Formats: sequence, structure tokens, C-alpha cells
Amino acid sequence: MQRVSNIVPLALLAGLPLCSADAPSPFSGRWDLTITASQGAYPSWMEFSGDPGKPSVRFVGRSGSVHAVRDPKVEGSLLTFEDPPSRPWRITIKDHQLTGQSPDGPVTGVPAPALDHKPPVSWSAPEPLFNGRDLSGWTPDNPAANHWIAASGELQNAAAGANIRTTRQFGDFKLHIEYNCPPGGNSGVYLRGRYEVQVEYEPPAKNDAFHAMGSIYGFIAPAAPVAPRPGQWESYDVTLVGRTVTVVRDGVLIIDNKPIPGITGGAIDSREGEPGPIYLQGDHSGGLKYRNIAVSEAVNR
Repeated sequence: MQRVSNIVPLALLAGLPLCSADAPSPFSGRWDLTITASQGAYPSWMEFSGDPGKPSVRFVGRSGSVHAVRDPKVEGSLLTFEDPPSRPWRITIKDHQLTGQSPDGPVTGVPAPALDHKPPVSWSAPEPLFNGRDLSGWTPDNPAANHWIAASGELQNAAAGANIRTTRQFGDFKLHIEYNCPPGGNSGVYLRGRYEVQVEYEPPAKNDAFHAMGSIYGFIAPAAPVAPRPGQWESYDVTLVGRTVTVVRDGVLIIDNKPIPGITGGAIDSREGEPGPIYLQGDHSGGLKYRNIAVSEAVNR
């Protein structure tokens, strides 16, 4: 009996799972980050997947596209990586909160919300957001560099400088917006100020499908082609429910009910669970024009 009693615990122990690289990491999932730099705070985003022994980390910084970081490693509650190369990050996790140090300053993070919203029963009547006469209801993010004007019933950006956003905030909505992008132009329509629908007519070889006209910048490529028409009026009809987006470009369905993983570069903040403005990018190039901007909001959930 004594020998049996010794064997049983060993047999049980042999069947127990050990702490291994296959165990889920506490960093797993998507995170809304805030970086506190010397010039002020800015938003960021991170997605951790894979096991702790071989993690994969996608990242969105202050600007630019989502990308994989260099050399991610996990040691217990510490995550380290480089972004850009030779610029180290150190992030720790405790009670589902992230804290740490980035190359620009302290970093904090919270789990990104699921935003699993049900479609509304109905939508409000479309309401114009631009009156065609002045900038009422809009505000530039850098008044000293603002080149946005109202002229000829259009919201025009004469030169690269400030971005501009609505003073109103929106949750779930349908947006109609018409745009005229010249050859070489680059702008974007940010949904809730966080998710960019790309507007660009840069040289064809410069951008792949994930960064071309109609994409959710870096995350979702258009599923159907639309002939380019630089210097002419085109339109987007966008429906955003939670983080699920549908985009129709000039009557062609190019994104059909796809989830947006996280904020895109240039977002105003990383507070994905909150309402946000319609935000037009003006810091890349001038010559962009917008008109007939109207929104319908979700009602009767």
C-alpha cells in the first residue's frame, strides 16, 4: 500500500499541465494605449497574439500604418519590443492594465472594448454637417496652420496644414460625404476621429490596397475596384455600428460589414468606447475639397 500511495501522486502530477509557452499570455488581445510625450499625450494601439514563447505584436503609433514590432519578448508580466528598431519599449501588466515606458515617454493601456453593437431598428433623417457658407460646426486642430475655408458650397483645404473636425460627437451613424481629390492628393475621413477611410490619388505604385483609396487605412482593403477619377467629385456612404464598418464608394460596395481592429495612425485619441467627431485630414496635402456632408444617427435600439 505504501508503494501504491507514492505512485498515485506521481501519476497525477504527470497528468497536470505545466506552465509552458503554450499557456495564454496576460497580454493577449487588443489594447488602447496612451503615450505621454514631452509635447503632450497621443494615442496608440497594440494587438498581442500567439503564445508567450513566440508572440506576435501588431502596433499603431502616432502616425503611419499598423505594423509588426521588432523582437517582442515576454518574461512573466513584462513585455519588451523595439519600435522603431533600436528604440525599446517596456510594458508591464497588472489587473488588466498596462503601464510602462516608450521611447517618447510613459505608456498606459486598457483593453480595447468589443463594441459589439446590434444594428439599430432605424436611423434619424440625414442632417447636414456643413452649411456651405462658413466653418460653423467645425474646428481646426491647429488654428495657426489652418487653410480650411468655405467657398462655392465646398469645404476646401488650400494647403497642407491643420486637420479639421466637427464640434459634434457621434456614436453609431451613417455618413454621406462627397470629396474631390486632385492628382497627388492625400487626405482621409476619420470616423469618430479614430478610423481613417483613406482619400488619396498618389502615384499608383506608392500605396498597396490596404493604403489606397477607400481602405480603412492599414487594416481593411477595398473588396471591389472603382475607376480612379482624380480632380472629380466622388462619394462615400459609410455605416459605422460599434467597430463594424460598411463603405460604399460611388455606388459600389467596397467594404461589407467588416470589423475594424483598432485605431489608425493619426487618430485623435484611443478612447474607442466613446463617441467622436467626423475628422478630415488636412496635414498631408492641399487641394482637397469636400461637400454635401450629412449624418444619420442610430435611434430605436
